Amino acid sequence: MSDSDLFPWGDGRRYHSYNAFMKARYGGRVQKLPVNAGFTCPNRDGTRGVGGCSYCLNKAFNPSYCTPTKSISEQLREGMSFHLHHNRNIKGYIAYFQAFSNTYAPVEHLRALHEEALNVPNIVGITIATRPDCLGDDVLDYLEELSGKTRLCVEVGVESCRDETLRRIHRGHDFACSQHALWQLHARNIECGAHLIFGLPGESPDQWLEDVRKVNALPMQHIKFHQLQIIKGTAMEQEYLSHPEDFHHFTFEGYVTFLAEHLSHLNPAFAVERLASAVPPRYTATPGWHGIKYDAVVRAVEKHLAESDSHQGKLFSI
Repeated sequence: MSDSDLFPWGDGRRYHSYNAFMKARYGGRVQKLPVNAGFTCPNRDGTRGVGGCSYCLNKAFNPSYCTPTKSISEQLREGMSFHLHHNRNIKGYIAYFQAFSNTYAPVEHLRALHEEALNVPNIVGITIATRPDCLGDDVLDYLEELSGKTRLCVEVGVESCRDETLRRIHRGHDFACSQHALWQLHARNIECGAHLIFGLPGESPDQWLEDVRKVNALPMQHIKFHQLQIIKGTAMEQEYLSHPEDFHHFTFEGYVTFLAEHLSHLNPAFAVERLASAVPPRYTATPGWHGIKYDAVVRAVEKHLAESDSHQGKLFSI
């Protein structure tokens, strides 16, 4: 069997990269541009709770140009200028509604934001990050309509497959809610993906490997993996200081080894958009992998997969 049979994703990697997924659709590189449209969350405004998820500090991962004091158009144009300066081989841009819960508003407000984004030249699609409990029938009906006008993807914050963990981090929903949301998106033929965090308190690598069976059954096209980072000023920082024994600490090498094993069990149809996360060192409350860039994570995972003669889906079973 040739490498092209084992790794049919078009870029020679041993896992199904999101870059390959997007290039197959657009015939070239497409860049996501984060925007902050001024949303909040139901566990911040009192609907389900206050204070938000215990690990969350949104400004730790927002680009400096992303602020709701600027219009969507302004944010997108600033993002384009930055990326055009660094890479002129970009075929188009995706407006990425990233900050907080980007379907937590009346449909007409969502429609106005998305129409503004689509009127910016070279915007070829929209990606919306949101919570599974912010996808009511009216929003889903609108998203189905929107997906008929442009390339649309909805990213659902699943975070954990374990209800005990979801309660502990104050998510305000359970895993069944995430499953229901993804199936509802799938029923409307809306492209979707999930976000998961490795390292949440009370969980272990063995449990995450067990959870891959649940993840593989989700009806989606792509997935993001992030290792937990303890952020200064969050409720989780205080929890970590009180109970550090409840947290699993990944070394860089340990995380690479874990990821390679996880990928070997992962559904090969899923495009993997992220393998790890990074926030500026000034925000982190614990020692991290400061100075290690994302490309180094990718190279290390690829190297480990090659040395172990493995690839995404090698041990996958239905």
